[in-house]
Amino acid sequence: MNKDLRKFSNGDILISPSLLAADFCQLGSQITEVAAAGAELLHLDVMDGKMVPNISFGVPVIESLRGRSELLFDVHLMIDRPLFYAEKFVKAGADHVTFHIESSDDPAETIKEIHRLGVTAGMSLKPGTPAEALFPYLDDLELILVMTVEPGFGGQSFMADQVAKIAAFKQEIARRGKNIHIEVDGGIGAKTAPAVLEAGANILVAGTSVFRHPEGMAAGVAALR
Repeated sequence: MNKDLRKFSNGDILISPSLLAADFCQLGSQITEVAAAGAELLHLDVMDGKMVPNISFGVPVIESLRGRSELLFDVHLMIDRPLFYAEKFVKAGADHVTFHIESSDDPAETIKEIHRLGVTAGMSLKPGTPAEALFPYLDDLELILVMTVEPGFGGQSFMADQVAKIAAFKQEIARRGKNIHIEVDGGIGAKTAPAVLEAGANILVAGTSVFRHPEGMAAGVAALR
């Protein structure tokens, strides 16, 4: 299984189920099931209770899951000090690390450190931050993550006004001729996926619509496809 984001084209449609929506008493079997359902990535939301108003899980959980899965671990650091913690998460098993422009650490230094650790780097932004805030860093990134909810909690409603931000990134990426993935996270399901894909996204983060689909995870992934 491919664990290097650079080996995918930004024209490939990829599914990254969000672990936040899984049954935490059954994590091992649930990620096995979601891989069998056809997901290419596993989205791991790390929250510190400071940059976002919630606390999720950290290094020990990712380290434990790494031994159970060959999925590409798509680690989203919603934390205030990504530069300080990046190495710990890569050693735990992250294949890709995304951090926020709103964090306290220097963005350029954080990207450089993530690449030094041998994995791909992504940047994300909250709904209130304009797309242009990330433009100075685009040439050094493999992924942009557009949040279509306020980060911190799963199960929120999709914010349609963020679709224009996806289109802005797509246009700028095309202008530069880069193979940068555009990932979207927040309220993504069969009804909202078409709009973000049409705008230019190619990686769909979906929690509730996959892990809690009434007909099972395979049906959830198939509905997104």
